[in-house]
Amino acid sequence: MDFKRFGKEGAPTLMLIPGLGVSYEIFLPLIDLLKGDFDIIAVQVDGFTLGKYTRFTSIDDQAAQVIANVKEQQDGHLDCAYGLSLGGKILSRVLERNEIAVDHAILDAAPLLPLPKSLVGPLRYYQCANVWTCYHWTGFWRRVFHSHYFDVLLDECRKVYPFGGGRAVLDGYKSVYTNKLESISGPDIHFWYGTKEAFVAKPQADLLKELCPAAHIEIFPKMNHGQLLVDHPDKVAKCIRHITLSAE
Repeated sequence: MDFKRFGKEGAPTLMLIPGLGVSYEIFLPLIDLLKGDFDIIAVQVDGFTLGKYTRFTSIDDQAAQVIANVKEQQDGHLDCAYGLSLGGKILSRVLERNEIAVDHAILDAAPLLPLPKSLVGPLRYYQCANVWTCYHWTGFWRRVFHSHYFDVLLDECRKVYPFGGGRAVLDGYKSVYTNKLESISGPDIHFWYGTKEAFVAKPQADLLKELCPAAHIEIFPKMNHGQLLVDHPDKVAKCIRHITLSAE
């Protein structure tokens, strides 16, 4: 795991943790919007790094590396942390372990529940094939979708695939969907999802509300998985500023 630094030293800290199959560079438009207000730590998750081969280990190991970095570099404290999908799962585990202080946490469509065991194997190989085709047939998928949202995801797949390959996707999917969030700690926890992913995301939000009744659930109309960040980084930046800086 690697940690990239951007923004304003001495400003409130903001950690960004990306999803499966994408690099920290998916956050670059958001970073550009927030670098004047925050000291930003962008995480490179193992298996999805740029420029060097890494192996995805487990959600628990990735969370432990985040915790160790925050203890060493941030005195055990973050003003805000935002995790997208797999990144949200890692962040949820950080909050579950409760070893560092995170004032404001945003779980963007984080998978908090396990899948039925019979589905984990087939879906992880399906997702691996999906990423493989994105890497090898980008031109085909661009013609199919004609969407900025898919263009960005395709570009991200192409960038990270050579450094983790299908093994990172298989291992990441297995770890994400074979464990359940059992508890969570934090003074201000938000769960985001779009209406187009509600079938999958709503049960995750419902679990979070059971564990933390004070959690804030925000639903974004006409948005799919990760689409708010990709297509509307300005809205994400506005939300992060409001959640973090209005409480200062």
